[in-house]
Amino acid sequence: MMLWQAWWVWIAAGVVLAMLEVLVSGFVLLGFALGAVLTGALILLGLLGQSLAWIVLAFALASLACWALLRAVFGVRRSEIKIWHKDINDHR
Repeated sequence: MMLWQAWWVWIAAGVVLAMLEVLVSGFVLLGFALGAVLTGALILLGLLGQSLAWIVLAFALASLACWALLRAVFGVRRSEIKIWHKDINDHR
């Protein structure tokens, strides 16, 4: 069995990416972390074959879906932008 076929490798990679997200911020690595954990879970459940191509495709699709979900839930909302009409230094 190759290393990339082991479920625990994908989950460990997801945990490392989640810890790196704390340093980087911005939900960039968190999507990849969740995608890696989902890929590891699919391998553990036997729903994913042993082919590298299928595993990488599942990782890419899971990461993209998790990133889009995180962006939709925690993304910048246009209504939360503060517009200042008066400056504190204006003395009128």
